[in-house]
Amino acid sequence: MKVALAKQMHEIDRSAMEEYGLPELSLMESAGHRVYCVVKKALGDSVDKKSVCILAGSGNNGGDALTAARYLSNAGARVKIFLLGDKDHRTASLNVQMKILRGMGVELQQLESDRAWERLQVTLRFSDAVIDGILGTGFNGQLRPSALRLIRLVNAAKKITVAIDIPSGVAADTGEIGEAAIQADYTVALAMPKVGHYICPGASYIGKLYVANIGLPADLLKDDIHQTLVDNELALTFLPKRPKDSHKGTCGKILIVAGSRGMTGAASLAAMSAMKVGAGLVTLAVPESLNPIYEMKLTEVMTAPLDEVKQGIIGGDKASEKILDLAEKADAILMGPGLGRERETQALVRKIVAEVDRPLILDADAIYPFNGKADELKACKQIPILTPHLGELSALLNIPVEKLRPSLIPEVRRAAQEFRAVIVAKCEVTVVGYPNGEIFISSLGNSAMASGGCGDVLAGAIAGLMKQTPFAPLTGVWLHGMAGRFALKKKSEGLIASDVMNHLPAAIKKLRTLGYQNA
Repeated sequence: MKVALAKQMHEIDRSAMEEYGLPELSLMESAGHRVYCVVKKALGDSVDKKSVCILAGSGNNGGDALTAARYLSNAGARVKIFLLGDKDHRTASLNVQMKILRGMGVELQQLESDRAWERLQVTLRFSDAVIDGILGTGFNGQLRPSALRLIRLVNAAKKITVAIDIPSGVAADTGEIGEAAIQADYTVALAMPKVGHYICPGASYIGKLYVANIGLPADLLKDDIHQTLVDNELALTFLPKRPKDSHKGTCGKILIVAGSRGMTGAASLAAMSAMKVGAGLVTLAVPESLNPIYEMKLTEVMTAPLDEVKQGIIGGDKASEKILDLAEKADAILMGPGLGRERETQALVRKIVAEVDRPLILDADAIYPFNGKADELKACKQIPILTPHLGELSALLNIPVEKLRPSLIPEVRRAAQEFRAVIVAKCEVTVVGYPNGEIFISSLGNSAMASGGCGDVLAGAIAGLMKQTPFAPLTGVWLHGMAGRFALKKKSEGLIASDVMNHLPAAIKKLRTLGYQNA
């Protein structure tokens, strides 16, 4: 499923009307009916004698709300409609909906007098549900005092709230919010989800997201939109079925360079995650003094001790040469989990990245050496995969986190194109950017996965999939998120990285089952 920016959605609407001859009122009718259906479902599949407060701005988002109000009224609901915004700037389609409702005897009140605001507060107190059609995707970051007042009243009422397209006060392209935003229980995205549905802080205001088909021509929903949601339908294309004659040599020989004193767990998690997604052979290259730990802990993983510059820290020419020799026999190389940031280790990472010609995944401490030197990534002999969290991406791009978050999509796209790399940016969602400008967004994960080591599990999973599918980053992200869901369902609280790792096989089974169900 494609994910739209506000400008793209506006252009799609324009093309539908001007090039396809689709009337704006037809789109509004579809949108309003979809909103009505969600409100009905939220109220137990019946709206008869239920009280619904409708809040409508002066744009077409307000028109959608009024259309929903008509359906609700016809189904027996008691609707109260309050209008906000400049009367002189109402859209033509909104005025049509107002005329229809007045003809039905439905009262519409403009929020401009103290008495109207008092009526609103009473209505909110006794309403079963509220429809937010105040701003929609037109919000630009600044709330007028009247809109701010209205949003605060709605949130204070704590009623079932259904937002049209996106909660008022949330920026559709960035997920930023103004001074306040509608805290929705349900959001009905029209035609396509928007970026702001997935990026925090806005994502925490969405509630349950429904994507409504409002009858736009299908071709318009595919052209020139370069953000895609990693949903089940897309995931079905990721992981081919294993041939019957598969063996450990054909399923991927993975080299992982990881671990340092005090960080042995990161290497273990990455190595075992690679195994659990089906890698045939995994070799873990670790500091020599730590090798006995891994020999005891990891019975399914081969180990390769590396020369140290100090106890538990790798570096120097001998270690580099051994890694390059091991790399010749590998199908993919992962560097970074728990590797450490000593000067000699950073030099080793830069040397390996410049010389190795195998598919390469850089995580955590293997990204750090390129802070301020990201141009060196352009010299790679292949397209590397980087898996930074927001803090690591912030340092790599030299952009403060508070500025990076609202511009995450364009910055990930820019970095992927500029550095000729696949960027797997981890936050409340995972954003994957490719050098061709395509962006993929996964919202499968959950907040319980905010635990040390979960990033190592993801990096290991991606590495373990490199020989099995050309879509290893996307497959790894989907499996990681699904494993997190399974782990949360089983444990509820106290989730740790190994819980996610141990559910990777179940996630693979889930993916296969999806394919069977759609066969």
